[in-house]
Amino acid sequence: MLAIAAAIVFGLGLLLDLIGANIPGLNGTSFLLLGLLLLALHQAGIGSAGPRTGGGGGGWRRRR
Repeated sequence: MLAIAAAIVFGLGLLLDLIGANIPGLNGTSFLLLGLLLLALHQAGIGSAGPRTGGGGGGWRRRR
């Protein structure tokens, strides 16, 4: 989920850069750092749905 948020932040930053918008207090570096922070949190496992996602946890066993 955080990777999707990072992609949105990067896309918004790129769009604002392309149209030349000037937002006081925010610049391209702010969007870049926020996107990188979200990606780092995603890689660290923060914001995941839980330990059962991803196919782990012994759910591969067949019932008899």
